[in-house]
Amino acid sequence: MEAEHAEAQWLTEECEFSLTELVELSGSSIEELRELVEYGAITPVNPESSQWVFPGQCLPIIRAACRLRVSFDLEPHGLALVISLLDRIRDLEAQMGSLRAQLPGRARQGETS
Repeated sequence: MEAEHAEAQWLTEECEFSLTELVELSGSSIEELRELVEYGAITPVNPESSQWVFPGQCLPIIRAACRLRVSFDLEPHGLALVISLLDRIRDLEAQMGSLRAQLPGRARQGETS
Protein backbone atom coordinates (compact mmCIF):
# COMPACT_ATOMS: atom_id res chain seq x y z
CA MET A 1 0.00 0.00 0.00
CA GLU A 2 1.45 3.35 -1.04
CA ALA A 3 0.97 6.39 1.18
CA GLU A 4 -0.45 9.49 -0.45
CA HIS A 5 1.24 12.77 0.35
CA ALA A 6 -0.75 15.95 0.44
CA GLU A 7 0.44 19.46 1.01
CA ALA A 8 -1.33 21.28 3.84
CA GLN A 9 -2.34 24.87 3.34
CA TRP A 10 -4.06 27.34 5.64
CA LEU A 11 -7.22 28.85 4.23
CA THR A 12 -6.67 32.54 4.77
CA GLU A 13 -8.41 35.63 3.44
CA GLU A 14 -5.71 35.88 0.75
CA CYS A 15 -6.06 32.25 -0.39
CA GLU A 16 -7.71 31.79 -3.78
CA PHE A 17 -8.46 28.80 -6.01
CA SER A 18 -9.12 28.47 -9.72
CA LEU A 19 -12.13 26.50 -10.89
CA THR A 20 -9.83 23.60 -11.83
CA GLU A 21 -8.18 23.62 -8.40
CA LEU A 22 -11.58 23.55 -6.68
CA VAL A 23 -12.62 20.58 -8.79
CA GLU A 24 -9.46 18.70 -7.78
CA LEU A 25 -9.66 19.64 -4.09
CA SER A 26 -13.38 19.21 -3.55
CA GLY A 27 -14.30 16.18 -5.65
CA SER A 28 -17.04 18.16 -7.39
CA SER A 29 -17.38 18.42 -11.13
CA ILE A 30 -17.08 21.64 -13.10
CA GLU A 31 -20.80 21.42 -13.88
CA GLU A 32 -21.70 21.13 -10.18
CA LEU A 33 -19.56 24.14 -9.33
CA ARG A 34 -21.07 26.18 -12.17
CA GLU A 35 -24.55 25.33 -10.85
CA LEU A 36 -23.56 26.43 -7.33
CA VAL A 37 -22.40 29.74 -8.80
CA GLU A 38 -25.58 30.05 -10.86
CA TYR A 39 -27.76 29.54 -7.76
CA GLY A 40 -25.65 31.90 -5.65
CA ALA A 41 -24.25 29.35 -3.20
CA ILE A 42 -20.67 30.36 -4.03
CA THR A 43 -19.35 33.47 -5.75
CA PRO A 44 -16.17 33.93 -7.77
CA VAL A 45 -13.96 36.88 -6.86
CA ASN A 46 -14.81 38.40 -10.24
CA PRO A 47 -17.92 36.76 -11.74
CA GLU A 48 -17.44 38.67 -15.01
CA SER A 49 -13.99 37.18 -15.63
CA SER A 50 -13.61 34.37 -18.15
CA GLN A 51 -11.34 32.52 -15.69
CA TRP A 52 -13.14 32.25 -12.36
CA VAL A 53 -11.10 32.49 -9.18
CA PHE A 54 -12.72 31.69 -5.83
CA PRO A 55 -11.85 32.78 -2.30
CA GLY A 56 -10.37 30.07 -0.08
CA GLN A 57 -13.47 30.03 2.12
CA CYS A 58 -15.36 28.39 -0.77
CA LEU A 59 -13.47 25.11 -0.39
CA PRO A 60 -15.05 23.98 2.92
CA ILE A 61 -18.46 25.13 1.63
CA ILE A 62 -18.08 23.06 -1.53
CA ARG A 63 -16.86 20.02 0.40
CA ALA A 64 -19.87 20.28 2.72
CA ALA A 65 -22.11 20.68 -0.34
CA CYS A 66 -20.72 17.45 -1.81
CA ARG A 67 -21.45 15.57 1.41
CA LEU A 68 -24.97 17.03 1.64
CA ARG A 69 -25.71 16.29 -2.02
CA VAL A 70 -24.73 12.64 -1.59
CA SER A 71 -26.34 12.16 1.84
CA PHE A 72 -29.68 13.74 0.99
CA ASP A 73 -29.74 13.30 -2.79
CA LEU A 74 -30.26 17.05 -3.26
CA GLU A 75 -30.83 18.80 -6.57
CA PRO A 76 -28.54 21.80 -7.27
CA HIS A 77 -31.13 24.45 -6.33
CA GLY A 78 -31.97 22.63 -3.08
CA LEU A 79 -28.30 22.29 -2.30
CA ALA A 80 -27.76 26.01 -2.86
CA LEU A 81 -30.64 26.78 -0.49
CA VAL A 82 -29.20 24.54 2.23
CA ILE A 83 -25.77 26.14 1.82
CA SER A 84 -27.21 29.66 2.10
CA LEU A 85 -29.17 28.69 5.22
CA LEU A 86 -26.09 27.14 6.84
CA ASP A 87 -24.14 30.30 6.01
CA ARG A 88 -26.86 32.42 7.62
CA ILE A 89 -26.78 30.23 10.74
CA ARG A 90 -22.99 30.72 11.01
CA ASP A 91 -23.45 34.49 10.72
CA LEU A 92 -26.12 34.52 13.43
CA GLU A 93 -24.00 32.34 15.73
CA ALA A 94 -21.09 34.76 15.28
CA GLN A 95 -23.36 37.69 16.11
CA MET A 96 -24.62 35.91 19.24
CA GLY A 97 -21.07 35.20 20.33
CA SER A 98 -20.15 38.84 19.87
CA LEU A 99 -23.17 39.99 21.86
CA ARG A 100 -22.45 37.48 24.65
CA ALA A 101 -18.90 38.79 24.87
CA GLN A 102 -20.32 42.27 25.56
CA LEU A 103 -22.40 41.10 28.53
CA PRO A 104 -21.15 42.02 32.01
CA GLY A 105 -19.16 39.23 33.71
CA ARG A 106 -21.92 38.33 36.17
CA ALA A 107 -24.51 37.81 33.42
CA ARG A 108 -22.16 35.49 31.55
CA GLN A 109 -21.49 33.43 34.69
CA GLY A 110 -25.21 32.91 35.27
CA GLU A 111 -25.53 31.67 31.73
CA THR A 112 -23.24 28.68 32.29
CA SER A 113 -24.71 27.54 35.62
